[in-house]
Amino acid sequence: MSDIRTCGIVVPTHWVPLPLEPADDVKGWAKNTAVEVCERGRAAGHELDRSTLRRDLRARAEDSRSRDPVYAFALYPDGFDSALALLEVDLVWPDETVRRLTLDWLAETFSADDFGGPKITRTELPAGPAVRIRQNLAMSNSSVGDSGVLLETVTYGVLPTGSKAAVMLLGSWSVPGLTEEMEEAVDGIASTLTVGF
Repeated sequence: MSDIRTCGIVVPTHWVPLPLEPADDVKGWAKNTAVEVCERGRAAGHELDRSTLRRDLRARAEDSRSRDPVYAFALYPDGFDSALALLEVDLVWPDETVRRLTLDWLAETFSADDFGGPKITRTELPAGPAVRIRQNLAMSNSSVGDSGVLLETVTYGVLPTGSKAAVMLLGSWSVPGLTEEMEEAVDGIASTLTVGF
């Protein structure tokens, strides 16, 4: 068994990478990225409120930074000045309390039944065996102002072949009516997961 040194995913164009390094200038990043997203929207025929977009970008980045994932992305389709979804990737390592990670352990640990039981399925991704968890969660005290709403999620827990660690990929959204499209988007991104040893 080897340790994961790198992992990567491929995301479609409208997923904006969020700055996660402690030294990153989040305020400056949000200002520059708002300009880029506004220009992209304008080219597609949409006018956006740059200050609203800048505030949303900054809030999304600060929210993700509080969890310290490996990667984080926010979805800004053309014409939207607030993110429709969030995607985070992180690594989970065995320790003295959990000496060996299994798909069953990942499913149990990353599941909740806030709004009914989760839908858990096993699948095989190019990176290795995985568990897919589709569930709805209750949001509270979110820094992006969505407290008291339903958060829909798709989580993949992947055990890359030859690794002791697991890769966790979480897609989440709170905008009603996007379930089918978001599940399809997260499933597609999960299939691009690669790891390096």
